Amino acid sequence: MADKDYYDILGVDRNADDAAIKKAFRQLSKKYHPDINHAPGAEQKFKDINEAYQVLSDPQKRAAYDQYGSADGPQGFGGAGGQGFSGFSGGGGQGFGFDDIFSQFFGGGQQQTASSPRQGADLQYRMDLSFKEAVFGKDTKISYDRSAQCHTCGGSGAKPGTSPVTCSKCHGSGYIQVQRNTPLGAMMTREVCDVCNGTGKEIKEKCPTCHGTGHENERHTIDVKVPAGVEDGQQMRLREAGEAGTNGGPYGDLYIVFRVAASDKFQRDGATIYLKIPISFAQAALGDQIKVDTVHGPVELKIPAGTQTDAKFRLRGKGAPRLQGNGVGDQIVTVTVQTPKSLNQKQRDALMQFAAASGEDVTPHEGSLFDKVKDAFNKGK
Repeated sequence: MADKDYYDILGVDRNADDAAIKKAFRQLSKKYHPDINHAPGAEQKFKDINEAYQVLSDPQKRAAYDQYGSADGPQGFGGAGGQGFSGFSGGGGQGFGFDDIFSQFFGGGQQQTASSPRQGADLQYRMDLSFKEAVFGKDTKISYDRSAQCHTCGGSGAKPGTSPVTCSKCHGSGYIQVQRNTPLGAMMTREVCDVCNGTGKEIKEKCPTCHGTGHENERHTIDVKVPAGVEDGQQMRLREAGEAGTNGGPYGDLYIVFRVAASDKFQRDGATIYLKIPISFAQAALGDQIKVDTVHGPVELKIPAGTQTDAKFRLRGKGAPRLQGNGVGDQIVTVTVQTPKSLNQKQRDALMQFAAASGEDVTPHEGSLFDKVKDAFNKGK
């Protein structure tokens, strides 16, 4: 679509290479996938991300988009089959139609009646998790402030024993007609009633607890089951755990956003966990059986003889659980061969013999003047 900035959607520079575009797509699609992110607008965001990637990952489509602002080339701006300006269509076009004019003056679309139940507002709660809590999940309780239905009046806003009456100004509609002068002449517009604030009801005797609002603030506590395998930035929706609705409408939803602390030992990408460990030259050359830490506990790892630095080993099923119960990922162990910074005489002699056996003529570095003085002093003891 010509009205979308695909580079902005993916958060990459216009000179970004294919690797940067692919990386951005992976991160964003994982964050906004509808199976994980249930926030309003997340599904559309995911579609936009996918659309942007389909264009920018294709060299021909990207070239057309860069030149014309559309992956379809110049024909993308209208004409036969185009998506461009449609004038006063009032239908599926993208122009400014009659519906837009009427919506400015009369609200447009279908209006709720004054007495219609309306859902309450959504809330957001940030939950901090340790690295292992995110991997394995946990059951916990959270408390937060929210607007709740008044316990005294049951949400009516009226003093117990009394009831709201029909608004005398709007006669229960919740709206009033107001004449306004416009460039097109005097026109009648519909506005929310300033007496009942759109409820269609007047409260003669207000509730002493909520003072007529029907709501009161409360400290709400609920049980939360954090699913195993959540990642930093992901969120979970708890239905009807948000603000109280009006006119008997349901509560809004609560969105819990997870913030996962980094581990001082492990790295994680989705269900895969990464670990780097050092091994000695002898372990790398001769091979060894060593213990390796995983989030599931220590396990045995066989180091084959002749292992080189940065060699990688896969521990299957030792990663993080996948969301939606699709199994467990793996752990990737990367070994780095450490060179000793100092050698005793036996180690030095052994390495010289190893070099000779390998047919190497090695001239050891003699060290600094201070090292020589120190060696001479030690020999004189």
